[in-house]
Amino acid sequence: MGDLQRKIIEELKVLPEINPKEEVRKSVDFLKEYAKKHSFLKAFVIAISGGQDSTLTGKLVQIAVDELNEEASQQNYSTIAVRLPYGIQTDEKDAQDALKFIKPNKTYTVNIKPAVDTSVKSLADSGVEISDFAKGNEKARERMKVQYSIAAMNDAVVVGTDHAAEAITGFYTKYGDGGVDLTPIFRLNKRQGKQILAYLDCPEHLFLKTPTADLEEQRPSLPDETALGVTYELIDDYLEGKDLPDDAREIIESHYIRSQHKRHMPITIFDDFWK
Repeated sequence: MGDLQRKIIEELKVLPEINPKEEVRKSVDFLKEYAKKHSFLKAFVIAISGGQDSTLTGKLVQIAVDELNEEASQQNYSTIAVRLPYGIQTDEKDAQDALKFIKPNKTYTVNIKPAVDTSVKSLADSGVEISDFAKGNEKARERMKVQYSIAAMNDAVVVGTDHAAEAITGFYTKYGDGGVDLTPIFRLNKRQGKQILAYLDCPEHLFLKTPTADLEEQRPSLPDETALGVTYELIDDYLEGKDLPDDAREIIESHYIRSQHKRHMPITIFDDFWK
């Protein structure tokens, strides 16, 4: 194992193998302790897409909320699931199946298309024509804005779905889906997330489906692995300290180095990062 691989594994706190039951407990206890230490908090807001990561995170949040309410013998907390389609989502059935599995206390659906299209038009009217890729980031940031508005009106925090296989590649939008308060599945890779969902009796089609961010209109439902140029199996192997072919290692480490700014707070004059 090279020095950079070792550094990344230590930074992202990935274990070479997990016990799903123990990892569920870690995430649930983390959420519960946060709630108990912050008296303002009454709810957790989580965007549900119908993919593996939001399904897992949403279920962990709901387990934590159910335990908190049971311990208090009253409904002090709630899970607010938010559907944020851009128009009509092609895999809407998966999103609805995820909601049935999670069983959130409340669900909102907000169509972000009017807001995103208005923003893109306003930019164009000002002489700024954005690319399809940049519009995808507009979608992610609009979703972040909506979640925080809902959180503000419900004394809630926004829960994110970032995990180690996403963090290492920077495969998320800065101040978009990366803009959250809590990340309970940080430390897990894709493989481990699947193991936990299987342990929780999640419908298999929700975690065996091909992962896609589905932000680009010119490349709809583009698989993550195509966009990244490397499979999640290889990314997971890297995060678990295994040896990889040189070309795969180079791709993963290149993603990590280029996306360092996403894993860092805004840079000040006192940081060495920018030098």
